[in-house]
Amino acid sequence: MNIVVFVKHIPDPNLPPEMDGNRLKREGVQGVLDPGDEFGVEEGLLLKEAHGGEVTLVSMGPEAAMEAIRRGLSMGADKGVLVSDDALQNSDALATAKVLAAAVKKAGDVDLVIAGVESTDGYTGTVPAAVAELLGLPQVTFAKKIEASEGSLKVNRQTASGYHVVECPTPALLTLTAGANEPRYASFKGIMAAKKKPVEQYSLADLDLSADEVSETQEVVNLTPAEERKAGEKFEDDGTAAQKIADFLVEAKVI
Repeated sequence: MNIVVFVKHIPDPNLPPEMDGNRLKREGVQGVLDPGDEFGVEEGLLLKEAHGGEVTLVSMGPEAAMEAIRRGLSMGADKGVLVSDDALQNSDALATAKVLAAAVKKAGDVDLVIAGVESTDGYTGTVPAAVAELLGLPQVTFAKKIEASEGSLKVNRQTASGYHVVECPTPALLTLTAGANEPRYASFKGIMAAKKKPVEQYSLADLDLSADEVSETQEVVNLTPAEERKAGEKFEDDGTAAQKIADFLVEAKVI
């Protein structure tokens, strides 16, 4: 299988976020591979090990985004593609989808595109669906378990009430939930090997896109602090505690 995995370089989510006006500051801060994308890289590697082929990492961002690609290559991916262009600074979700879709097309015959459900820094959750639409691919979201066979996928799709078992033809795009697997650690050998693996770097012109086609159409006009977490409900156990807990879990759709 020839697999493309989207990866993103983001400000380290373990550090306090720094803002630049109404935007998250990205330059001059510690960056990492989005933790959610590690599951996608791992799934791509598992499918490659089972069915052969290769795993290509695709990212959009400034030169610093190469760090995220190298991290995925050190885990075992075969090659990377970084789309970097000054015109892409502060791109919105739709522009990002256009660029990623164009990069997938340039990659040639692809059987599967894997993305996270949403990025840890943006949380729009719309980019994978837009890419699938632009590429004309079927999309399966919230995948928890994947079984691949010749020309098709069988996916356990996580829902609020359990799982849907979905089958679809390939090529396809799927979004993978965090916890779907256990991402492997990069070994020293893998880190050294990653330095020699091929990474292509494209501009908009290389993808036959113009700056006008990826111009910003969305604007962040205001930010407000999130509400503080409220204290939980307390009650005395008068013999009905177990039922109250069960009712609460049902209301929260945990059971």
